[in-house]
Amino acid sequence: MLDEISRRQALQSAALAAATAATVRTAPGAPAMPLKGNINHSIVYWCFNIAGDKWDIEKLCQVAKGLGVNSIELTDPDVWPTLAKHGMTSAIAMNGMPGAPFMRGLNNPRYQEEVITRTTERIEACAANKIPAVIAFTGYKWHDAEDPKSGEISPEEGADNCVKGLKQLAPLAEKKGVTICIEHLNTRDGTHPMKGHPGYQGDDIDYVANIVRRVGSPRVKLLFDLYHVQIMNGDLIRRLEECKDVIGHIHTAGNPGRGELDDNQEISFPATMRKLVSLGYKGYVGHEFIPTRDPLAGLQQAVSLCDV
Repeated sequence: MLDEISRRQALQSAALAAATAATVRTAPGAPAMPLKGNINHSIVYWCFNIAGDKWDIEKLCQVAKGLGVNSIELTDPDVWPTLAKHGMTSAIAMNGMPGAPFMRGLNNPRYQEEVITRTTERIEACAANKIPAVIAFTGYKWHDAEDPKSGEISPEEGADNCVKGLKQLAPLAEKKGVTICIEHLNTRDGTHPMKGHPGYQGDDIDYVANIVRRVGSPRVKLLFDLYHVQIMNGDLIRRLEECKDVIGHIHTAGNPGRGELDDNQEISFPATMRKLVSLGYKGYVGHEFIPTRDPLAGLQQAVSLCDV
């Protein structure tokens, strides 16, 4: 039985590799197979701009179009004209905070006013450029986000502060038709600054989902990152069901390692994508893995695997 399972898995992996290789050889702008249309794919900019071949926005637009993808996300306004030139959008924008934006968040009174000001400006810019969403973060739990010795904001206080800040932002978001998506992140992986975020307050999916529910706005939603949730909570399909009322955006990456969506990692992306389709999810799925080999092959594999 085990031999049969291993043989079947090997055949499946070989078939996927062959399909990936065939499509990667296809010229940009002409995907080998049309996408099914059930999943709205998006590519996260930073992963391919600072890692791998370090593509600029022009190159990434060409790659995305070749894969049948119409969004490059987590962007700032300086690249939006290039996206528009290529007939593309940005599924979700950065919030305008300097540095690592997930460190200084809405949970901390020291930073909340700046976060609200910058997010307000970004909502206005998103609305003017037809960008549908902007990201938000709880922030790190320390009073000084960079100093673990500065004392901690309690989970209750942090949640209350996030609700307060999001309620201030919600009326403008509703008026402008821009959705604020607050992200859950993992705190377990300390091996790389973008693989995990020790100290982040919103590291439990129920904690962040309940913040969204307390705000009670149709324009404040949860960014459900399959990679981060798998690390902290697991049970992904059940978690998607439980959070279906608040999910506004999805991210992917292989676990462990935040690498490609290949058979070296543990998440069943076809199963989670089928669950999203069954829930009637119509938002974007942003591919946010750090490439460890040919980034184009990795992206094609991600799109093919998730295109259920």
